[in-house]
Amino acid sequence: MVSDFLIIGGGIVGMAVAHELLTQRPGCTVLVLEKEAAPAQHQTGRNSGVIHSGIYYPPGSDKARLCRTGRRRLIDFCEQQGIPYELCGKLIVATRPSELPQIDRLLERSRQNGLVGCRRLAAEQIPDYEPHAAGLAALHVPQTGIVDYRLVTQRLMAQVQERGGQVLLSHAVTGIVSMEPSGRRVLTTGGDYEARFLINCAGLHSDRIARMDGLTPDAAIIPFRGEYFALRPEFESLVRHLIYPVPDSAFPFLGVHFTRMVGGGVECGPNAVLAGKREGYRKTEIGGRDVWDILRHPGFRRLARRYWRMGVFEMYRSVSKRAFSRSLQRLIPAVRPAMLIPAPAGVRAQAITPDGRLVDDFLFAEGRQSLHVLNAPSPAATASLAIAETIVRRCPILA
Repeated sequence: MVSDFLIIGGGIVGMAVAHELLTQRPGCTVLVLEKEAAPAQHQTGRNSGVIHSGIYYPPGSDKARLCRTGRRRLIDFCEQQGIPYELCGKLIVATRPSELPQIDRLLERSRQNGLVGCRRLAAEQIPDYEPHAAGLAALHVPQTGIVDYRLVTQRLMAQVQERGGQVLLSHAVTGIVSMEPSGRRVLTTGGDYEARFLINCAGLHSDRIARMDGLTPDAAIIPFRGEYFALRPEFESLVRHLIYPVPDSAFPFLGVHFTRMVGGGVECGPNAVLAGKREGYRKTEIGGRDVWDILRHPGFRRLARRYWRMGVFEMYRSVSKRAFSRSLQRLIPAVRPAMLIPAPAGVRAQAITPDGRLVDDFLFAEGRQSLHVLNAPSPAATASLAIAETIVRRCPILA
């Protein structure tokens, strides 16, 4: 059987695309291929579970628009499906005088992006929201929330299957054969499958899938491991909401922060270090092909020369729990190394251009009968249902 649409990748974006196709185009046939034995095993299932408000993104940008629309759709979906979520709000805390203008800029940006109820707090007002936090000023963002994105993805998959879509797990893609003008044949470890149109939502492997399809992507995926600790249960009361530092506008990473989890517990992090493997969740995991791809990429070499000092600091903080706790103490001075226990790490698929630029927006590439999602950075999970709508609009109407 030849499917109308074949989606590679069973994370939240891939599953949302399948769900959207079956919603907008009833009667079409959809096949999702996922190499793992369950959906959402990588970026989707290893993030902090934050429902982002969209406060950081330039007004009018795709990220701001998709985050705002996707957030509303995500909350509606959670309510329809009975998925637990909480709009707990967060504080963005300025701890240095140089960060104060950024608090004011973010407050103005919140208004431009349609957020309601954001409020600038003076230093003495911070304890009203977070009794153990300290700073020179803060921004309260009430529309930030938390959810379990693995559960969201599982419910999307269930709806895809209920509507006649097919999801095949443990099917790793090994090759793609063009069958123009009729479509693509996708070779996998579980057999070969044909489709009239291919959609690549492979996350950490999206650039490789694009190359299998004969494209030359504008950017390559460089994996960065996000390393976390968690507060010991007896110290979780130190955090009521989410507590973030003022972000560095030069980087897409938000810095170490405190995140309450919807299922209980408080995560602290992430630290961001270069991973030795695209799915290298442990420091000891090294992949020869992955390391070679990183080192030979001209964009990575340019990036390393430009930001080597920050890279060295992140590596130092990776091996020093005391250094990690000092970063956390900027936000909550009472935190001590003994309060922290290791938590699961994640790996971010960071797209980098040949000139060394970190791609901080959604990036797509089109083939003759294919569409490739080459970069889906945060807030991709929050915005997944809106991203899916955008992707489906870009797909052809098949007669």
